[in-house]
Amino acid sequence: MATLLLGFFLLFSLIILAYYLAFFAFANDKTKNPGKLNLPVSVIVCAKNEAENLKNFLPPILDQDYPDFEVIVINDASQDETLEVIENFQALDGRVKLVDVQNNEAFWANKKYALTLGIKKAKNPYLIFTDADCAPQSRNWISHMAAGFQEEKAIVLGYGGYFKNSKSLLNKLIRFETLLTAIQYFSYAKLGNPYMGVGRNLAYTSRQFYEQKGFANHLHLRSGDDDLFVNEGGNEDNTFICHHPEASTRSVPKTDLKSWFQQKRRHASVAGFYKTKDKVLLGLFYASRFFFWILLAALLIIQFQWELVLGVAGFIFMVQAVVYAKSAQKLQETDVVWLFPFLEVFLIFTQFGIFIANSVSKPTHWK
Repeated sequence: MATLLLGFFLLFSLIILAYYLAFFAFANDKTKNPGKLNLPVSVIVCAKNEAENLKNFLPPILDQDYPDFEVIVINDASQDETLEVIENFQALDGRVKLVDVQNNEAFWANKKYALTLGIKKAKNPYLIFTDADCAPQSRNWISHMAAGFQEEKAIVLGYGGYFKNSKSLLNKLIRFETLLTAIQYFSYAKLGNPYMGVGRNLAYTSRQFYEQKGFANHLHLRSGDDDLFVNEGGNEDNTFICHHPEASTRSVPKTDLKSWFQQKRRHASVAGFYKTKDKVLLGLFYASRFFFWILLAALLIIQFQWELVLGVAGFIFMVQAVVYAKSAQKLQETDVVWLFPFLEVFLIFTQFGIFIANSVSKPTHWK
């Protein structure tokens, strides 16, 4: 029995090693953003009960150093002062365009419906998306994201991180999970298989949107306006990754574990609708990490071939550390790297809990 456990441990270790060697595609990426294009851009922000966040984070968008852009702000049936805040910005700055969405019985609480109305309002063919609680990390955010449309690229994947709180362990967990997700989708895209993006920092052309018939194939799902859109339409030829430090956004993270857990449930609820190859690759990655830790603990407890087990685990941790360190440096998340073994264990079992919870019931609203 112990020999069988060791065999499975070595198998899952090899699988994990293969994934992290593949992740070097992003960790070692030397691609620099091409030069400025100054394309006409429409920034689209969907807001539901986001009055205070809009006051804080819409000004940095309007302050972008870019010659030709408008900002479409969508009030998605808010119940706070979101509409009034948008109208005030609109009165002060002609680049702000309002889309006021009323609840529609057929599309109740569906962000995709609101986004579709915002996209139809946009006058420019190049669209950049972010959330109402997100702030660009430089005045050149639009410039870098728009530059990704070089050579007829139709989809640009950016990095959407979270604001740092050095005193919060939950904050480090959230940012570690965000870092790992970014390493995956940037690496997969670099290897010719873009499978997702994040709505906190994503761009695509209106032509791409209409050729895909928008969100029609998954409009019935509450989530997936970002990852399912990229999963459906992204390919090796039309997708560009933009990870320049000035091209990132940061948003307000959850401050309690329950809220973050519910947020991740919403995000994970659409994974079952990815392309089959992506579901297999992602499922194998998470399953291998889960069983790696279970078997590592079991083999150390029974002290079977413990020198070999520790040696293999140590080598895996070394490769992971290099990938995390190089990637975190690119994405300015270096403070979470030294905690990665602890954060990874916690994250793996949290994801297992999310899988169980979503198997029982599905989240029903985007906010």
